[in-house]
Amino acid sequence: MRKIREGYIPFKGLQTWYRIVEGGDPEKAPLILLHGGPGSSHNSLEVLDDIADTGRTLVFYDQIGCGHSPAPDERTDLFTKEVWCEELENLRQHLGLTRVHLLGHSWGGMLAITYLSDCHPQGVLSAVLSSTLPSSSLWAKEAHRLIAKLPAWAQEAIAKAERDGDWSDPEFQRANTFYMNQHVGGPWPDDAPEPIRRPRIGGRVAYETAWGPSEFNPLGNLKDWEYLDKMKTWDLPVLITDGADDESTPYISLQMHKAVKGSQFEIFEFSRHMSYYEQHDEYVALVTSFLDSCDR
Repeated sequence: MRKIREGYIPFKGLQTWYRIVEGGDPEKAPLILLHGGPGSSHNSLEVLDDIADTGRTLVFYDQIGCGHSPAPDERTDLFTKEVWCEELENLRQHLGLTRVHLLGHSWGGMLAITYLSDCHPQGVLSAVLSSTLPSSSLWAKEAHRLIAKLPAWAQEAIAKAERDGDWSDPEFQRANTFYMNQHVGGPWPDDAPEPIRRPRIGGRVAYETAWGPSEFNPLGNLKDWEYLDKMKTWDLPVLITDGADDESTPYISLQMHKAVKGSQFEIFEFSRHMSYYEQHDEYVALVTSFLDSCDR
């Protein structure tokens, strides 16, 4: 049976919740998993608990403003890349995580990129960038390329919402759900693992403050987030993964692969945005092999 412990760390008058799955092998540096959103939660990443069976300790946490780390809606000053980087460093300091690997999925990958590029942290041995992006403008361009392949009714509904700034229209909501089912995830079968089906807690204000009201156009404080050139200066092992039908398209990931010298790039042929679930065994094998090589 896996040994799991949970707790809270003080952060800016609030608390960051964490969950540790003990691996037991002190020679393997812990893996910190950075969840998506902004303002989602760690929930679905729990399917990666299997990695701990290889001896590696896993550290999950809910970023401030969502999940078990809530923040008052009026504290929009907390929902910035700088604060989330500070929270990650605070987590490492409190838990004594001096040597670590990072795995960032979606927004979590953006957080990893920001942390590595702007904070120049010590002791990060490698990074896994999973279904993420280096550039908000590139994301918007690729999102609209995917939208152009949707049925006409969906294209029209999204165009109308973007033109009018009205994201509450039921037709837009229907189009958004259609897009998400095509490129992100769901609907999930009844026998999907519990972490996949578990409802998320809160986080909407964090998402809209940092990203905006829809997936397609970043309109929040991350709208000018551009890190591709910064990634060209990196000097650590990097694994970049993507799903063939991902909203974070293989073209986006290819640009990161070209930017980071010596990086490894893998596409999961039968996946959307959550390769770690949809091609779970292949994903775990790839990540485990990569992390083991970086420990050595």
